[in-house]
Amino acid sequence: MTTKLLDGILLAKEIRNEIYKIIKKEILNKNKRVPHLGIILTGNNSSSITYVNNKIKECKNIGIKYSLKHLPVNCLEEELLEEIIKMNQNPCIDGFIVQFPIGKHINQDKVILSINPKKDVDGFHPENFGKMALDMKTFFPATALGILTLLERYKIQISGKYTVIIGRSRIVGRPISLLMSRNSNLGNSTVTLTHSKTKNIEYYTQQADIIVVAVGIPGFLKGKMIKKGAIIIDVGIHNNEKKILGDVDFYSVYGKASYLTPVPGGIGPMTRVMLLKNTLIAALNNR
Repeated sequence: MTTKLLDGILLAKEIRNEIYKIIKKEILNKNKRVPHLGIILTGNNSSSITYVNNKIKECKNIGIKYSLKHLPVNCLEEELLEEIIKMNQNPCIDGFIVQFPIGKHINQDKVILSINPKKDVDGFHPENFGKMALDMKTFFPATALGILTLLERYKIQISGKYTVIIGRSRIVGRPISLLMSRNSNLGNSTVTLTHSKTKNIEYYTQQADIIVVAVGIPGFLKGKMIKKGAIIIDVGIHNNEKKILGDVDFYSVYGKASYLTPVPGGIGPMTRVMLLKNTLIAALNNR
């Protein structure tokens, strides 16, 4: 079977151009303030720094203003919460994110709860997460929205399909399970959410029409675990000495899957451009 790669780089570029046209029409041509994204980074985690730098690059490419606050790894919880309060209260910042992971000495739930839901462009606040679960208009988490948009733009049918999601994180697994199963044009899939305690994951993956892999283990999904023609979405990204790997064993799946997202160049670019989209929405809501 010929496996078609789902090119997130090309599609993200297309969407980036669409966002810029909206910024130009609705903001620049009307002499309004350009959208402004705030970023709070803690510590010196190399992956987090790379992610933040990529987001800053995306902002520069499209004309979105950004503000970065970089706190030390040993910053106090109170210091981080203070920076969040400042961004909440700054009328010039339309939306902002806290780059995770953060230090283990900091209460992650307290951090998320302290973010103004109207500026929560990551979509992690319980108010936004709850609205998403109830099919209400809100900010969707960028990775989950990127996955849905990728499938939509490639005209891949979700409705009526059986989807298996591997990984139940609040960033990817849980939100994408809600979005793909909701009653909408980009939903109506029958979804099974598997995780580290699921026995015999192969039983589910071998039946799946669509598999979303966000388990955090390099090469976890093997070709023997899928049926012929399955659609594979690889959310993982891992750096080793030779190359970047995903959660999917690419070469054993390639040739058996009908569609496959590459790593890099698949979901990563889509996640970043969806953050820009959420920032634009926040800016338009704030005008």
